Amino acid sequence: MVAASMSSSLGLFSIPTFHVTETHSPSLITLRPHAPPPSSVKLPVMRKVKTLATVSPPPPPPPPPGKTRGIMKPRRVSPEMQELIGLPEISRTQALKHIWAYIKQNNLQDPENKKVIICDEKLKKVFAGRDQVGMLEIAGLISPHFLK
Repeated sequence: MVAASMSSSLGLFSIPTFHVTETHSPSLITLRPHAPPPSSVKLPVMRKVKTLATVSPPPPPPPPPGKTRGIMKPRRVSPEMQELIGLPEISRTQALKHIWAYIKQNNLQDPENKKVIICDEKLKKVFAGRDQVGMLEIAGLISPHFLK
């Protein structure tokens, strides 16, 4: 066990002296006051603070469903689109999901270029009779099939 003393004085106030003790391991050092601080030094008074566990308020209810607009609004579709999708009324986003599911299910993507869709008879009716369609053209080609 090794013992040493440390103290410091900075003019206006002084830091109390501590006795440093090393135990079994050099990394474990304990500090114990060597001498009580002089009575002229006033130490701050520690207050006990009581804390209460607060319960957060329940989350606000979701806003009432308003009118859906734009591409999220369900619209009637043409008979050709209805034959492909199977629904008389659908939103544009859901229609695109159904079309992509149909393309994947029937393996209609070009194996060499996945951005090209090879149309079968159902897709030709929706895509203006074209044999091949680029993936970025699909949204524009289905627009005429949404009735107002």
